Amino acid sequence: MNLVDVVKADHQNPNAEKHPNFKSGDTVNVHTRIKEGDKSRIQQFKGTVISVKKKGDLEGHFRVRKTSSGIGVERVFPFHCPNVEKIEVVQRGKSRRSKLYYLRERSGKSARIAIDYDKKD
Repeated sequence: MNLVDVVKADHQNPNAEKHPNFKSGDTVNVHTRIKEGDKSRIQQFKGTVISVKKKGDLEGHFRVRKTSSGIGVERVFPFHCPNVEKIEVVQRGKSRRSKLYYLRERSGKSARIAIDYDKKD
């Protein structure tokens, strides 16, 4: 085992194996730990997954977009981030693309993703 493998094994998050299987177009609720001073709390970020890169890898991450008060907000969550407590899949989306960056220019009904009723967990 070389030094790179030792560092990767040291920085992996044990919660990463518990994450559900999701893809771009799905609506997810990400529970993140926020530290404010000496206190910490759990904050939820609910939105549409617009990209997934290197799923399951140490450098892998996914990007979630939501609209808050008419303004689009995006956050990038690494898969092995220790602050990501839990990921819930709220709704499965039917998407034909792996990157949904076109949603940045859209709002309202044109920014919707069709629900995939046939997809099972």
